[in-house]
Amino acid sequence: MQDSPDVMEPRVHQDQEPGHESRLEPKPDWEPRYPGSGRLKGKVALVTGADSGIGRGVAALFAREGADIAIVYLCEDDDANETKEIVEKEGRQAITIAGDIGDKQFCERAVKETLEKLGKLDILVNNAGEQHPDKDVADIDEHQLRRTFQSNVFGMFFMTQAARPTLKKGSAIINTTSETTYKGSGGLLDYSSTKGAIVGFTRSLAKNLVKDGIRVNAVAPGPIWTPLNPSGGTPKDELEEFGKDTPMGRPGQPSEVAPSFLFLACDDASYMTGQVLHPDGGSTSSS
Repeated sequence: MQDSPDVMEPRVHQDQEPGHESRLEPKPDWEPRYPGSGRLKGKVALVTGADSGIGRGVAALFAREGADIAIVYLCEDDDANETKEIVEKEGRQAITIAGDIGDKQFCERAVKETLEKLGKLDILVNNAGEQHPDKDVADIDEHQLRRTFQSNVFGMFFMTQAARPTLKKGSAIINTTSETTYKGSGGLLDYSSTKGAIVGFTRSLAKNLVKDGIRVNAVAPGPIWTPLNPSGGTPKDELEEFGKDTPMGRPGQPSEVAPSFLFLACDDASYMTGQVLHPDGGSTSSS
């Protein structure tokens, strides 16, 4: 199938992104820091990009708090199976669903499989995405531009559209945006643009669904150590300094981001919708 202005070929394999956590050194810290308190007891969450990085941290913490997890990922079977084991060690059910969220039919299948195997869907975490650094706007070719928007924006729409009929009063949608949409990034022009679109999508969807009792919020992480970074998301010559320009002087870990997702998913955030939390080491506040 050829790319056209209306149709983008689904991504079924990519040599670099999003990368394998099993091969990453040092390993990201995804482990929940505290005992669970049942804040998500009886809930079912679908988490995209849950095989590694922030998604794994979210899946692990949600499971500790009582949720069963649908792990949606691209093609990193080893990482996805490890996340499944992590969830099951917390005493919860987990299923793995491989595919490209930029494909609308895949998103519909992922939700259907979640309902068939886990019984329902209460929480949707739109976390998966991709980024490609470029120093010059002229270096961003049309395929990359379309592909980045297909994954980061279209995929979020497709998954939300597929999940919408199953969500009801008390359900929550949480989208992953980025600090780059607030402070800008000269080397991530297309990525930053998609993350800005996600903020607009979050705030608008929140108003669209509030009458039905469905909350929609977002999390805007700063530099977090995940497989995305050494697998093409950050230039190799910048990896050693990754995250050191934050006020805290270091990159964050998935375990430091996941609690923001948990807060927005549970009843602690019952009076919050259309909001964005910023676990970014102080980056946004200092820009």
